Amino acid sequence: MAATQNKQPVTGAGPLNGLLTWVDQRFPLISLWKEHAAEYYAPKNFNFWYYFGSLAMLVLVIQIVTGIFLVMHYKPDAAQAFASVEYIMRDVPFGWLIRYMHSTGASAFFIVIYLHMFRGLLYGSYRAPRELIWIFGMVIYLMLMAEAFFGYLLPWGQMSYWGAQVIVNLFDALPLIGPDLALWIRGDFVVSDATLNRFFAFHVIAIPLVLLGLVAAHLMALHEVGSNNPDGVEIKKNLGPDGHPVDGIPFHPYYTVKDTLGVMVFLALFAIAMFFMPEMGGYFLEYNNFVPADPLKTPNHIAPVWYFTPYYSILRATTAEFMYVLAAAVFAYGVLIWRTPLRGKGKAIALAGVIAVIVAFFAVEAKVWGVVFMGVSVMIFFLLPWLDQSPVKSIRYKGTLVRTALTLFVIVFLVLGYFGTQPVTDVGTRISQVGTLLYFSFFLLMPWYSRMDKVKPVPERVTG
Repeated sequence: MAATQNKQPVTGAGPLNGLLTWVDQRFPLISLWKEHAAEYYAPKNFNFWYYFGSLAMLVLVIQIVTGIFLVMHYKPDAAQAFASVEYIMRDVPFGWLIRYMHSTGASAFFIVIYLHMFRGLLYGSYRAPRELIWIFGMVIYLMLMAEAFFGYLLPWGQMSYWGAQVIVNLFDALPLIGPDLALWIRGDFVVSDATLNRFFAFHVIAIPLVLLGLVAAHLMALHEVGSNNPDGVEIKKNLGPDGHPVDGIPFHPYYTVKDTLGVMVFLALFAIAMFFMPEMGGYFLEYNNFVPADPLKTPNHIAPVWYFTPYYSILRATTAEFMYVLAAAVFAYGVLIWRTPLRGKGKAIALAGVIAVIVAFFAVEAKVWGVVFMGVSVMIFFLLPWLDQSPVKSIRYKGTLVRTALTLFVIVFLVLGYFGTQPVTDVGTRISQVGTLLYFSFFLLMPWYSRMDKVKPVPERVTG
């Protein structure tokens, strides 16, 4: 009762003033608005790369809203799923628009998320005190991958069906738990109606609920420690007489107005893609997915959607002969650890791990290691806050070694993504194998090259 009496009424004239006061006495509406927008001070030197967080939230809203309308007409039944999608496209008023918004939004989501992650790599947004923000963000990324995978089967086209068949069979390759795990995911011994219903439940209910909770946690953690900036300077260390950071500005109205410009540009590009090239040459919507699923006819080339293809390339690059190259690389890594001074038992534990990995390389089939490497290539992002040993956060003040490594990593990621969309060839496999080595080298060698890098002095305040 005392807390209610201490609530300050909403000031300012307006027809909704009384209503807002009544609500605020029963729910912290105004305090939430002040804490997370009007009185949340963000660094004043945000640049282009800081658009993509708000754009990710916009695309999430687009996907949820369009998904609700699609579910009204979709039939999660193996005999009717494909026909229901055609019904949406041809007979439901503006159904084609909603479907294309949803399919284009799926690819747009990953484009925005990848750019958002790249900004984190550029400016060290994963460094202390923002490790938990990064971890929440990476869990969101994993959930998005799961959401995309479960939704991919729902059109019940040829590529949906066979793509799901291939991905689920990857889990089957895991020792001990693999067969039971694959059976649980499918709900049957083959991809069937039971699989479609199971994937529908995950795509429409389970994963979106988890995503919304994770997004809320991500934002809460961000607003607790404050946003990073292109200089990597902690603005909370330099407060003015009013108690606010001297290098900060209120998120509203300054960044809400700025983000509105980003939203307008994004929606223009989104509309161009949606109206003029929704298939995007077969990358957003594969041509085989306009053909009903046929369990008796395998497509000539099965590949996942483009946003999974870098990891798919790593899977396909892991052949039996490549295991010898990987063993040599791990041995060299062990020598590097041996020559590095480590405290306590760290060196012995690391070397024991290296030996165990080399032995396991030849004790377990290469196809199993392909699945493991594909999973590790995603999970290794979680370790970035501890792998990066640079004394500075931002790329602005890092030297040639880190800049070269990051540039090479981006090129390798794009090359792996391209070859993941192509049929298997000897040349493509060799390039993917080199790309796999460089991909993991970026992370595993980071503790050394980030410490050896020559850095510039970081200013006390943001430079704009």
